[in-house]
Amino acid sequence: MVDKFVGTWKMISSENFDDYMKALGVGFATRQVGNRTKPSLIINMDDQGMICLKSQSTFKTVEVKFNLNEPFEETTADDRKTMTVFTLENFKLVQKQKWDGKESTIEREVTGDGKLIAKCMMGDVIAVRTYMKEV
Repeated sequence: MVDKFVGTWKMISSENFDDYMKALGVGFATRQVGNRTKPSLIINMDDQGMICLKSQSTFKTVEVKFNLNEPFEETTADDRKTMTVFTLENFKLVQKQKWDGKESTIEREVTGDGKLIAKCMMGDVIAVRTYMKEV
């Protein structure tokens, strides 16, 4: 099930990401960089089923390693310390982050036309980032 997510994905579009970062509480300077950065998403899985998700750009590289359904402490790209859990729900890789009484959800889905769509949600704010698999 996770296999379809494995690979290197190049960002091709990003919509409403500034508003999403604002909703998270990200400062102006970091938002400026975040809006200009088009990171690649690299997803791998090892023999034991541990998944590695790496967001890589010229500005910053952030990597998380996790097992599905097992909460862990994550330091996000914008330096939030969250309790995070990844699950598979309805063919989507769902990442829930909780910190300071707040919660954000990122749903990643591979579409029929081979794109990876990341829907980033914080309250009623939704950002959509689209990736195309590199060959």
